[in-house]
Amino acid sequence: MSLKSSSNLSPPWQVLVLVANHLDPKTLAIASCVCKSWSISMSSDHLWQPICAAQYPSLCTLHAAASAAVSYLKLYTLGYMSEKRRVRKPLKPNLSLQDIFFAIDISNKSSCIATTIKPGCELEVDKNGVFRFDIDVKRDKSVAFDPTDNLRITWNVVMKGFESVFTMMECRGKGNFVLGLQGWFSKELPLPGCCLSGGASGLVADLRLGLRISGGKVVVEKMSVGVLSVVSWRYVWVDDVLRYLQHFLLP
Repeated sequence: MSLKSSSNLSPPWQVLVLVANHLDPKTLAIASCVCKSWSISMSSDHLWQPICAAQYPSLCTLHAAASAAVSYLKLYTLGYMSEKRRVRKPLKPNLSLQDIFFAIDISNKSSCIATTIKPGCELEVDKNGVFRFDIDVKRDKSVAFDPTDNLRITWNVVMKGFESVFTMMECRGKGNFVLGLQGWFSKELPLPGCCLSGGASGLVADLRLGLRISGGKVVVEKMSVGVLSVVSWRYVWVDDVLRYLQHFLLP
């Protein structure tokens, strides 16, 4: 056989396997795309089992547990892609605080107790970057009421120009008193319409009233609103809530 013709032949599989033992995962994956024989040599379980076990040990258990044979290369790929998704920065929301305003109304059976319309551009973002805002209530916008009254609470997020609205909270009853605050939680907020899996969002709206005693009754001095996760009961990041709201407020 001439030197020219022998140079066009692929190296024997034994040589490929010996070389493969010294390659890192990325190089192995690239080499497996060269041709069919390279793919077989570079994708074998004996090469990928120690790599997968070292980086994704929990996934290795699926190799034996799966009803159909799943290669260690496949399990490594699943772990790698999952890891990449976790560290990927989410896209910035298409909605901003400047695009919305809050409309909050507190009333009892006989009258409106407090009402406010607060543009998003006037909201002071929490120092921790979470979706929680304190809103002062003007004295002429607040009426004294009996703290035992059943109240109707409404909090709407409205798109500028009144193009759309999303109701964060609408409930009736007595609030829960904690350290001089009277507070309510909404029902679990719905999933965006694009999500077809059913269930709820894992988010709840939170509204609290800062009260001042006046002649045996109480007056609302300020409001605090926010959105919490029902898993951690911590306030959610501003961008996360804006990404949620854009499904309901943007066309």
